Amino acid sequence: MSTDLDAQSIARLSLHDPKHFGIQHSQTLHRLEILKNWNISAGSRVLELGCGQGDCTTVLAHAVGEDGKVVAVDPASLDYGSPYTLGQAQNHISNGPLGGRIIWIQQSPLEYLSANHTKFDAAILAHSLWYFPSPALILDTFRALKQYSKRLLLAEWSLVACHSSAQPHVLAALAQAALECRKPESTSNVRTVLSPKRLTELAVAAGWQLESESYVQAGDGLLDGQWEVGACLASSFEKQVEESVGDDREKGVVFALRDACEASLHGVQGGRKGVRSMDVWVATFV
Repeated sequence: MSTDLDAQSIARLSLHDPKHFGIQHSQTLHRLEILKNWNISAGSRVLELGCGQGDCTTVLAHAVGEDGKVVAVDPASLDYGSPYTLGQAQNHISNGPLGGRIIWIQQSPLEYLSANHTKFDAAILAHSLWYFPSPALILDTFRALKQYSKRLLLAEWSLVACHSSAQPHVLAALAQAALECRKPESTSNVRTVLSPKRLTELAVAAGWQLESESYVQAGDGLLDGQWEVGACLASSFEKQVEESVGDDREKGVVFALRDACEASLHGVQGGRKGVRSMDVWVATFV
């Protein structure tokens, strides 16, 4: 079966609006492209941290097969998320043909690891590292995983835009991170932005060794770039800057990043609707 056919069949198992199936299909196809770099074999037992609504979880469950298991952990409340909550999305997947291969856990990664001593073939963080509130917590999580997993598999936005129309996504992410790091608490999906270089340094400091890394270009249908640019240029963003950033120089930096994001749209055919998502860094540590 081709990757595209797999993507279609797996995507239909996730909760989605049939009128906009292309959005879910693109997200699933993207995860399948990532998994090509990780060599997850049938029968594997994998731990996914930051599973969210299950976009990667279904792909992992498909990869491990009937004899494998995916333990999917996320600290967010089950009523978090839009247009569907985590609870709605996870329950829908559980009632499908892959549900028996997945164990959902609503708990922080460190809490789960401290209370459970199951061994895994691989621990996976796919598009979840920017949700962590600090680099220190990422480091602690990487250290804890050393005791329970043979491999550490990471996939995160790379801050690299090989395609010029993805540059606004890079700038939008940096602008949001510059704002969120000045809040006592953040509920944004861009909270701690770290480059592949810095994530590698954290993994090595935790005792892991980089085995391989590559970059995956986002497909045309992956709308994360457009979503983040929209969030950055929204009027609510300016209001949050005024409320959360007191120092005028710091405020100037945040607004400069936002303005650079807006200006970069002039070089994108179609403006916001033409924005692509940035490249994704995919790495394996042992």
